[in-house]
Amino acid sequence: MLAILFRREGLDVILAPGFAAGRDAVAGSAEPYALVLTDLLMPDGNGMDLLPLIKQRSAHTEVIVMTAHGAVETAIEAMKGGAYDFVTKPFATNELRALVHKALEKRAIVAENEQLRAQLLRGRNRGLLGHSESMRRIFDLVQRVGDAKTTVLITGESGTGKERIARAIHDAGERRSKPLLVINCGAIPEQLMEAELFGHEKGAFTGAVSTRLGIFRQAEGGTVLLDEIGELAVSLQVKLLRVLQERKVRGIGTTGEVPIDVRVIAATNRRVEEDVRAGRFRQDLYYRLNVIRIEVPPLRDRREDIRPLAEHFLATCGAEHSKDVRGFSPDAIRALEGYPFPGNVRELENFVERAVALATGPIIGLGDLPGDVSGAAAQPTPALVGLPDDGCKLEDVLGEVERRLILQALDRSNGVRTHAARLLGVTLRSMRYRLHKHALADIGDEGDNEPPSEDPSEERG
Repeated sequence: MLAILFRREGLDVILAPGFAAGRDAVAGSAEPYALVLTDLLMPDGNGMDLLPLIKQRSAHTEVIVMTAHGAVETAIEAMKGGAYDFVTKPFATNELRALVHKALEKRAIVAENEQLRAQLLRGRNRGLLGHSESMRRIFDLVQRVGDAKTTVLITGESGTGKERIARAIHDAGERRSKPLLVINCGAIPEQLMEAELFGHEKGAFTGAVSTRLGIFRQAEGGTVLLDEIGELAVSLQVKLLRVLQERKVRGIGTTGEVPIDVRVIAATNRRVEEDVRAGRFRQDLYYRLNVIRIEVPPLRDRREDIRPLAEHFLATCGAEHSKDVRGFSPDAIRALEGYPFPGNVRELENFVERAVALATGPIIGLGDLPGDVSGAAAQPTPALVGLPDDGCKLEDVLGEVERRLILQALDRSNGVRTHAARLLGVTLRSMRYRLHKHALADIGDEGDNEPPSEDPSEERG
């Protein structure tokens, strides 16, 4: 009755008949629910036990408890535990309708405040996302060094977002209105790097057809990011050290030095200390650069950041591709969080862009991710709801449904095929046949060498 009532109000309603179903619905939703309306006493559990699970999933989900007159004190305890309010049975429909809309209105205000706070944070830490403690420390350090004039050395594996952190430092300081110029020290030949850094006069060397200021003078008042500083030739390291010490540059072919006012940030994916010991990097330059050090951890060491990063990339890629993609299925999120990401954040962004391009529905499923991530030779997930205008291949759709259910069952049973077969209501022999049919034979427990049957219909006798 309540479902019909609120659907007529234009709300999306999910019914969960009991404690276990409610717990699974809360844990398995792609996005947290705005509101949960729960009975206090249920045949298989208690609403008081469900409340902390709801709040753990999302502190902003509002909860209204329904209870009999005799359990009002317990309902009040639920409010102390974070519930929005309670109603006693029997209740008037209008009373409950008004209470639900007030709770949703509060949720909308909280969400708007969170969005504004996030926009403010993004303005301060442009391009930086993450919930992990390590990234929070980096965000804090970015703000503290924004107005400083000291050099910063950012280290970390390729793809961890070192350039984004450099841009956030630039944006957090008083130099934000001036240019941030980036030069990759490993991408330009040594013969040309000196001219790129310090500039040159017309005719200073073959090919110098005009005067060039160099990146340090071009960025006057702003910031220079020396990316991949570990690749800079030793002969140029000496000249860079002098620029950092004297705050003056001398271009090729010039007779005098020009004062500069720039903030210098360096970044590298190399182990700089090892290069110093090996003589590949000057120790005095290392000390000059390493005044403030920011070590960016790899994505595999901060898995709690995978979901917010993936959702951010989903929103941006969806807008770029003009596709209505709204979230990830629980299976897809689990697969992403279980992947080691040797390419770090850049690899995650590429995966999401690929998934958006292949997706045929609003939710990114396991089949939209690469096989290395999903653990199977997955195919793009077809649109399973509604018959397309131009029809479909029924066998393909049914086959994909079967494949996804098999993967979910194996995931839920920790790869034990016998348990997965039981969840699907099929025999183990039929399970083996279906695994072979979908090229999933390598997934699950080992030791079942019996060849698969040719047709699962034999299980029906």
